[in-house]
Order: sequence, then C-alpha cells, then structure tokens
Amino acid sequence: MRNHVPFVKAMKKTPRADAQRNLDSLLEASKAVFAESGVDAPVREIASRAGVGIATVYRHFPQRADLIAAVYRREIDACAAEAPALAREHEAFEALTRWLHRFTSLIATKRGLAASLNAQDPAYQALPAYFREHLEPVLQSLLGAAAAAGQVRKDVNAYELLRGVANLCVPVAEVGPGFTRRMVDLLIDGLRYGASAPVP
Repeated sequence: MRNHVPFVKAMKKTPRADAQRNLDSLLEASKAVFAESGVDAPVREIASRAGVGIATVYRHFPQRADLIAAVYRREIDACAAEAPALAREHEAFEALTRWLHRFTSLIATKRGLAASLNAQDPAYQALPAYFREHLEPVLQSLLGAAAAAGQVRKDVNAYELLRGVANLCVPVAEVGPGFTRRMVDLLIDGLRYGASAPVP
C-alpha cells in the first residue's frame, strides 16, 4: 500500500477539471472586463461574465492585484506559446513579423493595466522578470532563424527589440488606430537592413 501513497497525494494536488475551467473562464472574463471598464471594475461584473459566483473569484484571487497579475501572466504565456507554431507554419521572416504583431497586441493589453502594474504591490514585482523570461527566448529563436535565412541582420538583441516595439505602442492622441501597426511595420522592415547571406 505504501507504493500508492505518492500517487494519492499527487491526485489530491491536481485541480479538478471543472475548477480549471472556472479559473480559465474567470481569467478570460477578467481580461474582457478590464479592457472595457478598467481594472477597478466591480468583482460582481467579472463573476457574472465568467459564470461563477463572487466567492469563486475571491477563492482564487483574494486581492484584486492577484487577479490583475494573473491576467497579465496568462497573456504573456499565450503570446510566448504562439512563437513555435508560427515558426512551423511560416517561413522565418513571416513568422517573426506575425509574432511581433502578436506582441503588439499584448502591449495593448498591458497599457490597459498600466496604472495598476506601476503600483508598488508585491503581486506585480515578479512581472518584469516573468515578461523577460518567457518572451525574450522565443523572440531570440525567431530572430535567429530569420538571420540564418539571410532575412534579417544578425546583431539584433531580442530584449532591445521588445522594448522598441513597446515604445512604439505608446498611445498618440492625434493619430488613428493604424498608426502603431504602421510604425511597427517600419521597424520590422528595418531589420532587413544589413542582413547577411543565408547560412548554408
């Protein structure tokens, strides 16, 4: 019987499928509500959108800051996860371009949470490191593939490029919604300058 104890303990720690669905629904609803109403939106609105009770929200996230940080981490994870799929489905430069535009949409989400993310709350302190740890390697991989194919220059630093795109995403009141995409496209096109011959 002793051989079964670790398995039993592991089973107790595994979330039930319905609990995971509730958590996924809650994070997706929170993202939508934050985008529409801001991060100070009533918890009741979030719970209603997710189809769960208010108690479920507080059980998963006792503090609002915990929920906001979880939403942002989930967006980072989703953005990072798209890089390998894009690399499989497209040639190197196209995969890089598509991923950078996906990253641009992530920054738009972050802008909506900016006021809270700048707060000195322990829930947010690990987010900058989380951002770099998950996004920098996947972008470096895409850059490496494009450089090896002779499609972009080889001296591009992934973190600098992430920061450059983020800076281009700062809202500008007097221009239309397509401004950011055009600027990011210009930056991406500039990566071609000085590209070397493909690696044999």
